[in-house]
Amino acid sequence: MTTGVIPGVSPLCWTNDVLDDLGGDIPLETCLQQAAQAGYAGIELGRKFPRTVSQLAPLLNAAELQLASGWHSGFLADRSVEEEVAAVRDHASLLQQLGAKVMVYGECGQLPGATPLDEPISLSPALSRIDLAHYASKVNAFADVLLRDYGLKLAYHHHLMMLVEHDDELATFLQHTSHNVGLVLDSGHGYAAGVDIAAVIHKYGARIVHIHLKDVRPAILQRVYDEDLSFNDAVRAGLFTVPGDGCIDYAPIIDFVKNRGYQGWLIVEAEQDPEQAPPLATVRRAANWLSEQFDIPLAVQETA
Repeated sequence: MTTGVIPGVSPLCWTNDVLDDLGGDIPLETCLQQAAQAGYAGIELGRKFPRTVSQLAPLLNAAELQLASGWHSGFLADRSVEEEVAAVRDHASLLQQLGAKVMVYGECGQLPGATPLDEPISLSPALSRIDLAHYASKVNAFADVLLRDYGLKLAYHHHLMMLVEHDDELATFLQHTSHNVGLVLDSGHGYAAGVDIAAVIHKYGARIVHIHLKDVRPAILQRVYDEDLSFNDAVRAGLFTVPGDGCIDYAPIIDFVKNRGYQGWLIVEAEQDPEQAPPLATVRRAANWLSEQFDIPLAVQETA
């Protein structure tokens, strides 16, 4: 049995964070209840979650779920460390008070257009457009503040349509940042952007502090690049699915988790239309896959 690894799920499996019509009618309580029912021990934040301890803690406690982490839309590519520290204060405090150990950081600076996730994927900003040494120094400093003031490890999210997207960008970013800057290893974003996941694990395994697991439908991925779709169009088209349901080879991640001492969350994160992928059945199937592949117990064993 793999120890020190915790099965979790993202609320994106129920309600999309930016596309109101995808799961907008699903109550938060349904999401939490079904996450626990499927066997997960924790969940990440989503847009329907209250952002005060007094409101959120009772909801999590009622569902017997831990808060695994939460996404912070950062703008260090555009603003100072001091401005970012001020912007993250309430979010980081909420994570700290509810027992999270990592904070997912997504770089939202330098993005195209007013609604960048609706822009064609070819307009994704290149990391080479910024002064990387200066940017890395700010990310390093921000990570130090998070750890010192909130006990949170920064988990940097490589992401489609963001500055750190492709294989060379991720490698360059990790080379320029310090050990305090942890990494979210995201299987779906990595595969779709051409990241060599096995190579990243081999060279930077010690930097991986959080894992997102979602799979990719290859036919949709081909469409994304052939037709220059936006990220949101790709989600609507069904680019992502739950792990084990697409084309990703999970062997390097499974080996890393089982044999190289990873401690932390495995978060199932499949941004899908809940009308097309009923959440409870989908996340339950993913939970069973997670338990079998990584040899970890589910928080609640299913009954016949």
